[in-house]
Amino acid sequence: MSLGHSCWRFMLNNNVFERERINNDSSLIQSNIQALEKELTWCERIIDARLKIHFKKEGEPSAVCDLPQPERQIFPSHFAQFVKKHELSIEARLILILALVPVLKPKVLDVLTCQNELTLRPFTEFACVEENGHWYATGETVSFILGGEDLTTRLRVQSLLQTINGNKLHEVLALSTSQEAPLILKAPLKLRSSYLAYFTTANEHRPELFDDFCATRIQSTLEWKDLVLPNSVMESLEDIKFWASTGKALLDEWGLMDKLRPGFRVLFYGPPGTGKTMTASVLGKNINHPVYRIDLSKIISKYIGETEKNLEQVFTLAENQKWILFFDEADALFGKRTQASGGNDQFANQNVAYLLQRIECFSGLSILATNFKDNLDEAFFRRFESVIYFPQPNASERLRLWHQGFSHQSTLESTVDLERIASDYILTGAEIMNVIRFASLQALRRGSCEIAYRDLLEGIRRQKMRDDNQAELSLAPRLDLFA
Repeated sequence: MSLGHSCWRFMLNNNVFERERINNDSSLIQSNIQALEKELTWCERIIDARLKIHFKKEGEPSAVCDLPQPERQIFPSHFAQFVKKHELSIEARLILILALVPVLKPKVLDVLTCQNELTLRPFTEFACVEENGHWYATGETVSFILGGEDLTTRLRVQSLLQTINGNKLHEVLALSTSQEAPLILKAPLKLRSSYLAYFTTANEHRPELFDDFCATRIQSTLEWKDLVLPNSVMESLEDIKFWASTGKALLDEWGLMDKLRPGFRVLFYGPPGTGKTMTASVLGKNINHPVYRIDLSKIISKYIGETEKNLEQVFTLAENQKWILFFDEADALFGKRTQASGGNDQFANQNVAYLLQRIECFSGLSILATNFKDNLDEAFFRRFESVIYFPQPNASERLRLWHQGFSHQSTLESTVDLERIASDYILTGAEIMNVIRFASLQALRRGSCEIAYRDLLEGIRRQKMRDDNQAELSLAPRLDLFA
């Protein structure tokens, strides 16, 4: 088969797969739309019924809750499946749809924001609030719609919004209170960005696409079997994987929630280039948890309180999203506290104290990576559930890294002895890949797919020169091959 024909077949297959993906996405979005339209219609009907009763036009109070709720549809709608899976009560269901109303159909709230002719203000009992030109329902709004002035309904809604354990709404809602609205019933009902995207567009929310977000998602094409690490490291990583799958059962079913801290904290330390970042990304891929690397350039601020505020944004988003928070070069954030001799020292110590407290109560998996663990504040060490040392790879591990590193499109020159190279030259995984990149580019420059021994040795020489900042190295006896 010709190369042109192969390329044509490859492009055709890709186009077929892409069309199928687009069709599946469109079908899911359409299913979401159908489910949400039914929920919005029910919401409008139940509001209308309450207002008719409230203004003594018609109907009985029981008529509001007697209105049939939309069926918990079987078709693949994220919203309908969520309602069905968690068996939401009428109060929880109304809270959820009212949190979506400002995005999907804001005019639904128009009848609840109209002015009282007597007070020339919006009706107090409707309890909608305005923020930045947008109207939102509140817990009080839900209480009014379902029960009017009934105190039992009000307390039931309040309890639903306050309860955390076993309440799925706390994972979905982004409730905030301020000095002006100290009661949770008065907080505007809003969805977390991740669930807003999940219920509407059927796509995953990507906070890293926004310029002000202080973390970046890191991903890897490698699989678990591709990791080349000592057995001791692999065993520790297996412990982390096991916690990810059973940690919740340990706290809930075994009743250890009051005795153990939530979450799991890990320290990766060792020389640069030994695979700490790569391992974090492969671990996340293996347990299906997105890995977000904290961007120090955006996190750290010279203004008092801003660093903590930036970090809190990331922690809050990560809390219920199964994210792995990865702090690379962690000593920049978690460095040792010092005797405060000035404002800067006090400010730095304050940042470390905040991080100590926040990472201890974080319920997810957090990984700190550093080249020098002695630079970390000592108070962190008792908070780690696992401390893993990443050493320089030994000769057999280096040989495996060499074998795995080359492209399948390339071949090795007959004189290349990878076993001897692995034995003679102590390199980290990152350094080995730098050498392979250099030698592969040289082969492409020659218009060849064959990796030359000469290029590998030159790549090693350059790598050592860069690392040691020396022109003359102990490699000289082997460079006579260049003559």
